Amino acid sequence: MIDFLLHFDKYLDSLVQAYGAFVYAILFFIVFVETGTVAAPFLPGDSLLFASGALAAQGSLNVWWLFALLSLAAIAGDALNYWIGYWMGKGVLEKGKLRFVKKEHLEKTQKYFNAYGPKTIIIARFIPIVRTFAPFLAGVGKMGYPKFFAYNVFGGIPWVGLFLFTGYAFGELPLIKDNFTVVLLLVIAFSAIPLVWEFVKHRMNLQKKA
Repeated sequence: MIDFLLHFDKYLDSLVQAYGAFVYAILFFIVFVETGTVAAPFLPGDSLLFASGALAAQGSLNVWWLFALLSLAAIAGDALNYWIGYWMGKGVLEKGKLRFVKKEHLEKTQKYFNAYGPKTIIIARFIPIVRTFAPFLAGVGKMGYPKFFAYNVFGGIPWVGLFLFTGYAFGELPLIKDNFTVVLLLVIAFSAIPLVWEFVKHRMNLQKKA
């Protein structure tokens, strides 16, 4: 998985050569599953969008088709995740039946809801792991679907657009093209900043209480 994340451009380029337009379906599926199931927060998100945009700049893929399809995948994935949480309800979480879901991930996402309310659906788009669990908890909490859908759309489209078009705009620059692995590492690190900050605040609060 680490090799896949760091050399995604090479894997994607090989997939384009081998499967052609079918790659659009593969990318749609990855984004849909990463946002649509609480069991797959490990799948690439930001780095996948950036790498896809960079390859689109080379002419391997159509950036506008990518933008439309991946935006749809992000919105549909969050919608599925919401309804999974809605149907399962709080009882399933309280009984601990979701063994593949880490408690700390749920608690961390719940902190964002406590701090930002429904806007968490938008904010979470730009935070790995939290992005996967926010729609699920929105469903568990029975957030009204029209409100959830609005936040889902206004979060999903900018998220896809930011990383996709950044990759498209800068992916062909020699400095980035020749150091693509480093760039992807920086993208992943940038995405992790909010999580690191939350961890630091948590440690500071513990020290104050001690």
